[in-house]
Amino acid sequence: MAPSGSRSIKRGCQRVLYWIPVLFIALIVAWSYYAYVFQLCIESIEDTGQKVVYLLVYHAIFIMFVWAYWQTIFTRPMNPLKEFHLSYSDKELLEREDRGESQQEILRRIAKDLPIYTRTNSGAIRFCDRCQLLKPDRCHHCSVCDKCILKMDHHCPWVNNCVGFSNYKFFMLFLAYSLLYCLFITATDLQYFIKFWTNGLPDTQAKFHILFLFFSASMFSVSLASLFTYHCWLVCKNRSTLEAVRAPVFRHGTDKNGFSLGFSKNFRQVFGDEVKYWPIPVFSSLGDGCSFPSCLVNVDPEQPCSPTGSNSANKGAAEGRHFPSKPLRESQSRLLTSTPSWSESDSATDKDKKGASNPGMTIENEA
Repeated sequence: MAPSGSRSIKRGCQRVLYWIPVLFIALIVAWSYYAYVFQLCIESIEDTGQKVVYLLVYHAIFIMFVWAYWQTIFTRPMNPLKEFHLSYSDKELLEREDRGESQQEILRRIAKDLPIYTRTNSGAIRFCDRCQLLKPDRCHHCSVCDKCILKMDHHCPWVNNCVGFSNYKFFMLFLAYSLLYCLFITATDLQYFIKFWTNGLPDTQAKFHILFLFFSASMFSVSLASLFTYHCWLVCKNRSTLEAVRAPVFRHGTDKNGFSLGFSKNFRQVFGDEVKYWPIPVFSSLGDGCSFPSCLVNVDPEQPCSPTGSNSANKGAAEGRHFPSKPLRESQSRLLTSTPSWSESDSATDKDKKGASNPGMTIENEA
């Protein structure tokens, strides 16, 4: 019992430590609110009209910033649906067999009816032996969360959460509104920052808040601008941070642009079709997180023409989530209007081809 108890204490301490970066950001934001609203606007600005305008614009940006940050932190990452998990019988078969061709055959049999199009570097189906599941495309195992995360981008310590399919839009809005928040504070605080050095401010504690507010807001603006620009580039290319570091491997080989459908369609995959939801931290991303349209689907003759894995079972499981998940087939009808139609008959024909010629596979666990 002692080892188990010590592990529980260790996990509890780790969970507390993981919240320290979030607490740090919360304290910085709380101080900035006090410094800007009370020390700058109420104490230092004499013009009533200017004071009202500054406070109205500030609070509008502040509310959107806090809302997006909250959503990024507390939106649970989505995990693969039950169709990707090994059944009890399959687990027993896999455990009994040696790591050879017989074990590969079990994985091939399970994977043939799933919308899995990416492979390992050796051509094997991506398998996680910790979660005991076949990884959907763009899914990775997070060593911090100890779970497989759908369309995992990275694990962010500043939000103490994995950034993936369920909250990537929220993360982008968090970066956008936090950058806007810092830029607005920097711009409106600049004239009073100059007055500090010209002795134009009364000798009160407000002058020191104004000084440090300008420095902190301008420094955060630089770092946030670079991070936001990088993620805007990723959205335009339809890549995650992990895919930018290591390009996904398809049957025909590695291709960093395999999931790119063009700027407009890439953007709508993350933010959705309805423009009114783009600036609001509510879930509107397209797809189900388990399968994604690819510009390479029709390149490989052995690969099915359509990721038709969004069957009725997947739809039912996805609808049980907390997000208004849209089946991939519905998303494709909008995202791929300029590409050849993907018919179910073509998919069935290509599935027969895949069953006839399937490359050798080995088991892989990505941490």
